[in-house]
Amino acid sequence: MTRPSNRTKLTPLRKTFAWPVVMQSLLVALVVGLILNIINQGPEIIAGKPVDLMRLVLTFAVPFFVASYGAYSAFSADELDDQ
Repeated sequence: MTRPSNRTKLTPLRKTFAWPVVMQSLLVALVVGLILNIINQGPEIIAGKPVDLMRLVLTFAVPFFVASYGAYSAFSADELDDQ
């Protein structure tokens, strides 16, 4: 089996930002972010009070970045194994 040339080989960073991986990270962020927002701001949401917008955004952003970093780490380790 021939190895792909360096030109066609995707780097771990490019693989991380490929559409399927981004979609998977977004799905993780949606599920985990919803659960954490309900835990952290549930009483405000139920009472119809305003929620802290910064906390809302960060509660979705953090799981997205963690999932993306996990994918990047896996792709980097895989690339090291191929060398």
